[in-house]
Amino acid sequence: MSSQHPLPAGRWLVVGAAGQLGTDLVRLLPDNRAVGVDLPEIDITEPASVAATVKSVRPSVIVNAAAYTAVDAAESDPDAAWAVNAVGPALLAEASAEIGAALVHISTDYVFGGDGAEPYGVDAPTEPRTVYGRTKLAGEQRVRDLLTEHYLVRTAWLYGATGTNFVKTMARLERERDTIQVVSDQHGSPTWSTDLARGLLSLVGSGVPYGTYHCTNGGATTWYGFARAVFEELGADQDRVRPCSTGQYPRPAPRPAYSVLSDRTWRAANLAPLPPWREALATAFAEHGAELRS
Repeated sequence: MSSQHPLPAGRWLVVGAAGQLGTDLVRLLPDNRAVGVDLPEIDITEPASVAATVKSVRPSVIVNAAAYTAVDAAESDPDAAWAVNAVGPALLAEASAEIGAALVHISTDYVFGGDGAEPYGVDAPTEPRTVYGRTKLAGEQRVRDLLTEHYLVRTAWLYGATGTNFVKTMARLERERDTIQVVSDQHGSPTWSTDLARGLLSLVGSGVPYGTYHCTNGGATTWYGFARAVFEELGADQDRVRPCSTGQYPRPAPRPAYSVLSDRTWRAANLAPLPPWREALATAFAEHGAELRS
């Protein structure tokens, strides 16, 4: 958080505080400025629960870091995904409008089709191919329709010290298997949740115009390249990671072949870009190696 961009006065209500991003946001915010809530304290699919929590806390900023992120499960349970990813953001936007709070809503690279060849800009056509992507896009649209004072921030390939994620899965598989196969034909930008949290604090404190921004660690790789980097951080032989194609591992929800997000709008607002993804991974292991290896 830059001293040049002091945070606006008042409390922050962090919804989804038990998750990767929410945990980091609460940790990084100044003492007595953050109120973190998650299930069962708040159910963002229930109007009464959202209204009661927001009226009780009366924050100046609400961050919606809650989401239904089980991409494959969403294909067979679209109603649950819709409730959390579309209805929830709408209820939070309405509650924000009622008390005059700004809303920071977190979205995803999955709102894009994934067949591009250049980083997606904030205004690129959205063509979600999955239930998860379609429900997240619906959440974006509802926030835009209901609240002017919002920052909509898309990110990708998130990992952190809390919860389950790709990095922790690779660390577990390194212990359990001699070799592993990881897809080498899907491209994206691994993003450390602590860096994203710092980026959100900078965004809100900067006073830049409300709107849509992309925030990921810099550069891009494949899941295969990401896995090899994790093995390197673990001190393991990277050649134990073997490349394979998406077609060899069909999933209920199709994964985007290319979902790199452009930070052009972020930079144009004079916001500092996040560090390169490989540098961020090394820092994450240096600071939270025990948790990432668990």
